[in-house]
Amino acid sequence: MGLAVMLLARAFAGELDGVKQLVVSIAPTWDSTTGRLQCFDRQGAGWVASGPAWPVLYGKNGLVWGRGVLGTGEPGRHKVERDGRAPSGVFRIGTIYTYDAALPAGAKYPFHTVGAGDAWVDDVNSPDYNRHVAVDPANPPPWFAKQKMRHGDFAYRWLVEIRHNSDPPAPGAGSAIFFHIRRGPDRPSAGCTTMAEGNLVNLIKWLRAEQRPHYALLPRGEYEAKWKAWGLPSPQEAAALLR
Repeated sequence: MGLAVMLLARAFAGELDGVKQLVVSIAPTWDSTTGRLQCFDRQGAGWVASGPAWPVLYGKNGLVWGRGVLGTGEPGRHKVERDGRAPSGVFRIGTIYTYDAALPAGAKYPFHTVGAGDAWVDDVNSPDYNRHVAVDPANPPPWFAKQKMRHGDFAYRWLVEIRHNSDPPAPGAGSAIFFHIRRGPDRPSAGCTTMAEGNLVNLIKWLRAEQRPHYALLPRGEYEAKWKAWGLPSPQEAAALLR
């Protein structure tokens, strides 16, 4: 390995310095709508699975590079608004948004109970694009009906923010990316990573803000090419996701 390549690998791996929790999902290909996800805890210089892997669904059109901690500058197609693809790369995990007044028993993570005035803005021309906002529900702006967060929809009972295109948002580069409850075992999303409710609740219970949780989503070929440089679990550590 040349010096330049070694230094670049160290720089990439350094992006995860201090990260003690890592959610990893691997898709078979860029066009896959399904894959598997597993949670890992940092142990020394490596990673240890915190439990078994489980099935997840991605965007109805597969995956594409997103804007996060890693993956933003990769060559190839990148996420755009309403492309039906889940953003690939490494991302911080943000706030949990829920219809409930409290998190599941045992969970301890920053959350916000979604009220009648909460919205997530997907208007590419808005200064609040890809941000959570709250308005007066008694006098909402015209755009609110299509962007409000409280619909009484079971799939959105738990929304775990995946901080794609967030620091800062680039207009049109994709918005409102979350972990949430799947609508069915064969129904992919518009770009989120979805799963059975029981698996999502277990993920929520595991998350701890002080462990700086991140999410890595990659097609298998990209994962096998980048895991070492990016400081991700090795193929041996992530065997359950690569089989």
